[in-house]
Amino acid sequence: MFDVGFSEIVLIAVVALVVVGPERLPKLARTLGALVGRMRGYVATVKSEVEREMQFEDLKKLQQHIHSQQVQTEQLSEPVKKSVRRKPAAKSQTKRTVKKVTPHE
Repeated sequence: MFDVGFSEIVLIAVVALVVVGPERLPKLARTLGALVGRMRGYVATVKSEVEREMQFEDLKKLQQHIHSQQVQTEQLSEPVKKSVRRKPAAKSQTKRTVKKVTPHE
């Protein structure tokens, strides 16, 4: 994040030691450490939220693309459905039994 080398950190520590004093320097270091930790936590939270929103937007675009593909497929298949005619159902052939009629005597 920041490009701070070892020499800059030593310089900051010496200035802080002179300005704040040796008695209050450990408390100041703990406070600064806690603030930096919180700041990193906030940055990580914001970063994860942004990534989640980007993934959500990608999923919405994908969903819209799939929906448009389905609509196009349905529109293309409708004329095919209408043009295909069903054959009439075959008549069931029933066996006819022929009775033998004998003349009455």
